[in-house]
Amino acid sequence: MAFTVLIPARLASTRLPRKALAEIGGVPMIVRVARRAALSRAAAVVVAADDGEIVAACAAHGVAAILTASDHANGSDRIAEACATLGLADAEIVVNVQGDEPLIEPALIDACAALLATRDDCVMSTAAHPISARADFSNVNIVKVVVDAMGRALYFSRAPIPWPRDDTASDATLAMATAPLRHVGLYAYRAGFLRRFPRLAHSPLEEIERLEQLRVLWHGERIAVHVSASAPGVGVDTAEDLELARRLVAADAGAGFA
Repeated sequence: MAFTVLIPARLASTRLPRKALAEIGGVPMIVRVARRAALSRAAAVVVAADDGEIVAACAAHGVAAILTASDHANGSDRIAEACATLGLADAEIVVNVQGDEPLIEPALIDACAALLATRDDCVMSTAAHPISARADFSNVNIVKVVVDAMGRALYFSRAPIPWPRDDTASDATLAMATAPLRHVGLYAYRAGFLRRFPRLAHSPLEEIERLEQLRVLWHGERIAVHVSASAPGVGVDTAEDLELARRLVAADAGAGFA
């Protein structure tokens, strides 16, 4: 199964400016993300950047990158442009790896792509893992997802879902057979749908939750969900996240894994 990884990268960032070029383990973060993605079974890994400085940094480290428009509202729109630029056929699978995931597991990328390849009933696939901490269940910055009997997403929310009517967010809640799932921001699409996605009208739910994947569900399309046993590596949204990622990468290097 062949697929392409596209990594959207934006130089400006509200919480952590210029984080795409922040140094982790001796290289810019976007380079490290691309190198992790290259350990997957992807046929190609390409960074879709909004600034020539990111393209130049990638080129200096042997990472393929293309320049996209600077005014895209989100990463999906950015990689949709990249998809068109690269001339990918409608049936080809594209995996969107976030540019702030320097510890992304290559096996998770493969699993997300492989799932979509087997699901003709879905236009996209994504990933999730069981929530084990009560604080995560109630954290509005952690997106939750509920799935149907076929493993397709029913809804994504920042609210704690599913919420037990006769209980609170107790430890028993997290141990239920239908344990809450934390959504992982990794997506696979068929290139034809990815090109169509930016033209879909925004949904009210998407605007309320600030979750663009709700646009897909709003328009009646389906998203398959791969549930992994464990959480992915730390993402980088804040200066504290960046320092943690640096420590983890340094520890792996010391152990001979980086």
